[in-house]
Amino acid sequence: MVESNFILREFEGLPFYSCRALEEVPSLCHGFSTRHGNNRNFSAHPFNLGQTAWDSADRVDQNRRRFLAALNLSETSLATLRQIHSDRIHMIEEMPGDWNPPEGDALITQTEGVSLAVQTADCLPVLIADPGNGAVAAVHSGWRGTLKRIAFETILAMQKAFRSDPGRLLVAVGPGIRSCCYEVGPEVSGLFEDKYPEAAATLPAPGRPGKFLLDMTKALKVQLHVAGIHPGNIYDLGLCTCCNADTFFSYRREGAPSGRMLALIGLKKQGHDRNKEEQNNI
Repeated sequence: MVESNFILREFEGLPFYSCRALEEVPSLCHGFSTRHGNNRNFSAHPFNLGQTAWDSADRVDQNRRRFLAALNLSETSLATLRQIHSDRIHMIEEMPGDWNPPEGDALITQTEGVSLAVQTADCLPVLIADPGNGAVAAVHSGWRGTLKRIAFETILAMQKAFRSDPGRLLVAVGPGIRSCCYEVGPEVSGLFEDKYPEAAATLPAPGRPGKFLLDMTKALKVQLHVAGIHPGNIYDLGLCTCCNADTFFSYRREGAPSGRMLALIGLKKQGHDRNKEEQNNI
């Protein structure tokens, strides 16, 4: 995986991470949100983008509209999922006016005017773009989804639906819990050893007998390699949600009060663009 290809951008005070390689694809916009909706006032109300028990639906909808605007995707329709830690993938050919999120953990489309998003608060968010035919995907990969090879299955679905060439796909992995903080028991460790013996995805936790540290990105890299993704086309933000309490939500760290971030990718409608100079680097 290639690191240091990300940049922290800001639009009207709202910070988000962007992958430079994906920025080069025409008509494509994307971003990974943080826990902040105003870069100049980090003590403000958390920038929650998920439907949680402690936040109002109206505020979440407003936050989502702000995030879409920051990514230059205000004119697109937003598609999300009721995530169930599965390998279920949904293709959007035509966006209904009243979107009812289906159960699943990945979305794919080639349709202009549609944005795809997955919610995370430790699980790995994966955005995929095909520069050749304009197809895009958003993937939610927690430990269960990683075991079920959700990223591999998504790439396979893009091949079947859009004739995507895996060797040309660009993959951006956003903020997620990393091996420094992801302690699991022997049951989960054993599952990864069986499923990904070549990955060495778990190591004994120092000073914690019977506990292991899980590196989901190693298992993800195996999936992407098997799918045919070029190693130089895989970009990893490399930041741990649990370590970086001031920047990201983390369910492992915060529990039920944790908010949710969005990893979002979309295809602008023809003729709708904003001067890139309006997006400033932080």
